[in-house]
Amino acid sequence: MTQKALARQGTITEQLLHVADAERLEPEFLRREVAEGRAVIPANKFHRHLKPIGIGVALRCKVNANIGNSALSSGLKEEIEKLTTAVKYGADTVMDLSTGEQIDPIREAIIAHSSVPVGTVPIYQAVKEAGSLEKLTSELLLEVIEKQARQGVDYMTLHAGVLREHLKLINSRIMGIVSRGGSLTAQWMVLHDRENPVFERFDDILEICRNFDVTISLGDGLRPGCLADASDAAQFGELETLGELTRRAWARDVQVMIEGPGHVPFDQIEMNVAKERALCADAPFYVLGPVVTDIAPGYDHITSAIGATMAAFAGASLLCYVTPKEHLGLPNSEDVKQGLIAYRIAAHAADIARHRPGAREWDDEMSRARAAFDWSRQFSLAIDPETAQAMHDESLIEDSFRQADFCSMCGPEFCSIRLNRGLKGKLGSCEAADHCPD
Repeated sequence: MTQKALARQGTITEQLLHVADAERLEPEFLRREVAEGRAVIPANKFHRHLKPIGIGVALRCKVNANIGNSALSSGLKEEIEKLTTAVKYGADTVMDLSTGEQIDPIREAIIAHSSVPVGTVPIYQAVKEAGSLEKLTSELLLEVIEKQARQGVDYMTLHAGVLREHLKLINSRIMGIVSRGGSLTAQWMVLHDRENPVFERFDDILEICRNFDVTISLGDGLRPGCLADASDAAQFGELETLGELTRRAWARDVQVMIEGPGHVPFDQIEMNVAKERALCADAPFYVLGPVVTDIAPGYDHITSAIGATMAAFAGASLLCYVTPKEHLGLPNSEDVKQGLIAYRIAAHAADIARHRPGAREWDDEMSRARAAFDWSRQFSLAIDPETAQAMHDESLIEDSFRQADFCSMCGPEFCSIRLNRGLKGKLGSCEAADHCPD
């Protein structure tokens, strides 16, 4: 049975209890969130070494890292290195988006080595195995979905909401369809003069996902790829279909997330999140970015982290990171690190603003360590301890300065925190000061 089915029966599973403890939530509260579809626990029964996590609007905002090879680059060793980097720097989930050679061995190795949920986009492998879109059949696509489920994949992106009626709506766009899965699906429909096979076989897919407890991530195949295409009829037409498919999945006790837009002007992000929550009955929203400006290739981990913070504050539950290589090339291990750090900052900032249990405690502990010039504690609390220590140490030539009560920015004479120590006890108490607030 699925986590959702058990939650609806009133059962608090071992996985749910683990998540509730990590989130500092009452298990019964989390059970209701899962039962109602507002939270998911992606946990394929064949993912042996999984440490379950929860994704939902009432939980901490989570971050996904995309890894996987391409037809041009990377192999099993490189992908395991990326996975290791992703988990080290705090990825809550990873997606294997491999489209090159050795897809099955790479995925099996990723699942075997991953303690976090693993996601995929099955149509990539289906096209690879078919040899071309012309030769791809719905039967082969379902075979690939079931094979990946048996391998232990915890969640799958399925572009079930891209319908033939939507395709005419992209003609006025600058970028057209930028989702790989969305474009493959659209091209298949044109070539075969048929409706989306994932939509047509959705009930069969639900049966597979229910048998293995695979969470469906309903893909945003018509997401905007530039600001000019954001919030248009194609994007929202697909979103309406995803809302209908969500209810069909829930009726079969299959867990569901909804994927969200890629490029959106900052002032439209809150509206986009609200629209998803309304149309999809608060199913967890999984957003790529959003990227808030199109002018910064090489820095889109920053342009998108700005949008991700706003999206998370507005109610998004899972952020798909963007690396500096977005729009430019296949990320390497360092790109994975940079993307993850940017997105963990975004998610944490939103958790503070949404008053998630324990979020502010981390910041307050860092503040106390700074006030005490406890450098070791500061480094251990940092989101990237190695970088923090390296930056601190690089300009302090003498080892004796490494634990001093100043840094190289101000030195001993101009350090405000050091000077503040001399003020304490000399200013009197707040109760005695005339300017204190009532």
